[in-house]
Amino acid sequence: MERLVDYSPLTRPTTRAEVSAFKSATLASGKKWAAVSPINYIVIGVVIAIAVVYLLSSSSHALSAVVRGAVASSGASAVIIIPALVIVGLGLLFVLLALFGTSRWKTWLRLNGFAVANGFVFSPSDASPNYPGSIFGLGHTRVASDHLRTSTGRFLDYGNYTYATGSGKSRAEHKWGYLAFNLDRSLPHMVLDAKSNNSLFGSNLPNAFSADQVLSLEGDFDRYFTLYCPREYETDALYVFTPDLMALLIDEASAFDVEIIDNWMFVYSRNHFSMLEPAVHERVLRIVDTVGTKTLSQTKRYADERVGNPAVNVVAPQGARLKRRFSTPLIIAVVLLFVIITVNIVSTING
Repeated sequence: MERLVDYSPLTRPTTRAEVSAFKSATLASGKKWAAVSPINYIVIGVVIAIAVVYLLSSSSHALSAVVRGAVASSGASAVIIIPALVIVGLGLLFVLLALFGTSRWKTWLRLNGFAVANGFVFSPSDASPNYPGSIFGLGHTRVASDHLRTSTGRFLDYGNYTYATGSGKSRAEHKWGYLAFNLDRSLPHMVLDAKSNNSLFGSNLPNAFSADQVLSLEGDFDRYFTLYCPREYETDALYVFTPDLMALLIDEASAFDVEIIDNWMFVYSRNHFSMLEPAVHERVLRIVDTVGTKTLSQTKRYADERVGNPAVNVVAPQGARLKRRFSTPLIIAVVLLFVIITVNIVSTING
């Protein structure tokens, strides 16, 4: 059955009065996510302030020349001119903060309207979502943002996710779009690494899995995905990935990586979803209605025979998690570092 979705709240024109009323109502309701706004203001304010200080300090000679010229030509005092420049700068800062705040609340108004119209719950920010998927346990400062989850029935959650690695100058942010879909049965850990989004160095996934866990499937499927499943669970994987499910994966999800772990199916995009674009929602929900529904029906009677009791609904330890290996970029980086150190040592000895 085709899902009926109202996309109009994402694109309809909004007035400043509507945004202001929505903001006031949300703050008055005590919704937890409404407190996100001041944090955004502080962050962007600090960034802009640092940028202003940097620009002023880097152009101090030019500023001094301007001030001296102004004093010489008008007789004005630097005591008046410098505070005036500071006031103008602060005024611009507050204008930028106001524009930023209005833009964010307009986005939230539209996404919340879409959620209400279609039976979802909207949240602009939730720290450290508790999912077993590979991307959710990495790094620090983990945040799911601008995401939607079902309010009743089968649980699904989709939106954007960001985590950070390193600190200081080596700090890096990693951005993903994700779909989390709840299954009825616990399944062996299996990953479909899409080949269309791989880089020169191989998989774009943050975790690398041992090559001896790769299972080749029939037809053209291997042209689109690399399937990883635990050793001795090949028959279980074939039970799940039937030809009709493989066809749906190729047609609907070949641009994304897919992970099945415990009783969850995750779909990953290497970039944030554009959550105000109706086409993004349409594609994600179509994946749910095709790939998700077929996976659910295909696995509703699955039981790991190694456990011996289907009622337990768990997978034996040897099938619960794939074995990992070092990633190709990390190996290349280590080799390059070793070469550089060796060259420096040789140069020092010969010198």
